[in-house]
Amino acid sequence: MEILKQPMGDYQTNCYIVKINNKELIIDPGVGATLWVKQNVSNPLAILNTHGHFDHVWSNAQLSKELDLKIYCPKDDNFMLEKDPYSFGMTPSYADILVEPDQEFDFDGIKVKFHHFAGHTPGCSAIQIEDALFSGDFIFQNSIGRCDFPFSNPSDMKKSINKILKWEKNIRIYPGHGSNTSLFQEKDSLKNWLNYL
Repeated sequence: MEILKQPMGDYQTNCYIVKINNKELIIDPGVGATLWVKQNVSNPLAILNTHGHFDHVWSNAQLSKELDLKIYCPKDDNFMLEKDPYSFGMTPSYADILVEPDQEFDFDGIKVKFHHFAGHTPGCSAIQIEDALFSGDFIFQNSIGRCDFPFSNPSDMKKSINKILKWEKNIRIYPGHGSNTSLFQEKDSLKNWLNYL
């Protein structure tokens, strides 16, 4: 597995391309992601959204149209794709697949699981592919996603942190912003955040 990463837009939102056996999955195509993605894929299979915030889904519509790809989005965040609730002028996109909590998929032999970790948004998910977890805005290096936004929920975030703290296997974490980390590196930080929510 090869992972390409490129921060996009004013918020430096990480867009990822995951390459396995000459096939690619695109995760969180943010502001201005279209050209970079098109330059780095030859056999893309799908667009995967960790959650519905504009800076993670901005290029959904354009990429979906130009590369003829289906969009997979957690069902509880789909309204953000369609309605642009923050009024940033984002082109609406429409998920082809509304992902259920903790749903699994098989993309031509590539197994993908959307782990549901609500809090930052209602449908916020971390996407697992092999031993990599694309955490969106759930976990960052030494931090977590904000839960004081509209549609956020601190109580749900606490439940999500407790859920992942039960994981016994270490996993590499590729967050929606900032540097890569791992679950074991973040466990102390996550426990500390529980005291602030």
